[in-house]
Amino acid sequence: MSFRLAAYAVCIEDGRVLLARHVPTEGESNWTLPGGRVEHGEDPFDAVIREVAEETGCAAVVDRLLGVDSRVIPAAVARAGVEHQNVGVFYRVRITGGRPRPEPNGDVAESAWTPFAHVAGLRRSSLVDIGLALAQTLPATGHVAPVPVGGLIQH
Repeated sequence: MSFRLAAYAVCIEDGRVLLARHVPTEGESNWTLPGGRVEHGEDPFDAVIREVAEETGCAAVVDRLLGVDSRVIPAAVARAGVEHQNVGVFYRVRITGGRPRPEPNGDVAESAWTPFAHVAGLRRSSLVDIGLALAQTLPATGHVAPVPVGGLIQH
């Protein structure tokens, strides 16, 4: 089994959410929240600020912890074909400067402020849905209820 600790930013402003679209590797690309792997010895709080800057070109500050999502992805649906556990730490983040742009020499082809009304029509990672649900419900324990695993949510 592989394991990954990641930190994700939920940036909401004026009825929009900041999203990042990955460079397509096979087929279509998908939109997701800015964020990613917490490096060895790095605090997730610092990682989310770093990831926002790298992926979007924007400076950010953390407003609050939204919650934690832990899921095990069965080998049959995991990209590498090996059972994988992902623990995601979600933060409410406020953008303090910069403008959305692609990640130079990175995995993000585009970042953009996306109106909530358009999110449902996007090919997107389930991370977007988890992050927005946490931002709206603010569960008292900060724990995300189990959500089905099976790749991208498409509407």
